[in-house]
Amino acid sequence: MTHGKLTIEPVRTPQERLAFIHFQWQVYKGDPYWVPPIISERVEFLDRERNPFHMHSEVDLFMARRDGKPVGTIAAILNNRHNDFHGERIGFFGLFEVLQDPEAAQALLDTACDWARERGLTAVRGPTNFSTNEELGLLVDGWDGPPVIMMTYNPRYYADFIESSGFHKAMDLVAYIVDLEQFGPRGVNLPPKLLRVAAKVQERGGFTVRQIDMRHFDQEVDRFKRIYNSAWEKNWGFVPMTDAEIDHMAAGLKQVVDPDITVFAEKDGEPIGAMLPLPDVSQALIHAYPRPGVPEWWTMVKLLWHWKVRRRVDTMRGFAGGVLEGYRGRGVEALLFVRMAQAAIPRYRRSEISWVLENNMMMRRTAEMLGAEVYRTYRIYEKEL
Repeated sequence: MTHGKLTIEPVRTPQERLAFIHFQWQVYKGDPYWVPPIISERVEFLDRERNPFHMHSEVDLFMARRDGKPVGTIAAILNNRHNDFHGERIGFFGLFEVLQDPEAAQALLDTACDWARERGLTAVRGPTNFSTNEELGLLVDGWDGPPVIMMTYNPRYYADFIESSGFHKAMDLVAYIVDLEQFGPRGVNLPPKLLRVAAKVQERGGFTVRQIDMRHFDQEVDRFKRIYNSAWEKNWGFVPMTDAEIDHMAAGLKQVVDPDITVFAEKDGEPIGAMLPLPDVSQALIHAYPRPGVPEWWTMVKLLWHWKVRRRVDTMRGFAGGVLEGYRGRGVEALLFVRMAQAAIPRYRRSEISWVLENNMMMRRTAEMLGAEVYRTYRIYEKEL
């Protein structure tokens, strides 16, 4: 039973935004699996001048307080790019964090719904932070370890709070885990069919595969953005990223990208496919444990120590990639995967393939052909207004 006066207050000033960010440490205190964010990255994410998402869409932040003390947070989101692309009029909620306070959870979700209703929207969907190109989904199954890079994590009780507020499932996203060590050195034990297809494509010629050229990173980002937006455009919930958004994300990921496993497929010198797996830096970040009151330079020193010196990062995430539509089904995917896997296997023991839409049967069959198993499920909820 909770006591005291509950208020829902808009978050407007830099000091209020910092309190909004810091509240997470209160929710996850003592949770061994929570990976804290780097605070300066979260500050930039919420900054309307520095995060290009705010150039085309609208976000308002709210904090729940009980007797003046923070007990929850939420973001109400109008993603104009989503609505224009899909021909919808829906809102989103994200950055939902709350203590075990059902009244506060209900009030926060009601606030996001009222905000959307005031703008003439017909439904609210979430959680998304802020779009399908970033972190999204509520973890509803698989609390067996820390989340991998750019995947969400939350207490189990969030699902009850969201569902009791009238939200229902819109879509599940699944994460697969695959043991890379089973494929042996240089991938000699990869599925025979996959190896045969890749070998045939190579024999026929016409397609080449190469690693990313970090010396010309900006140009490589331009090549990747064309593939990404084209390859994913028919997926549920997909929103094309603007040039500014892709450039901003790429700048953030540049220090994380492993060039040995990031590959492009080309036809006559033109990129027609790519794979961008990411080292799971969260394995090092959880040991560095950023937190309020600790200088960020010290956090970064610890992060690099656990990542580069202790070499705790032995997992990668199949993060993004695709093949242009005209080249699908011609073995390019197999060629890309074999090349990437052969480079990855000596240093990474496992890979998460995430996230995958529950109805993306082609991707699911590919993952299962590799011996991957679903080990986590994330849910997108929706409520009609």
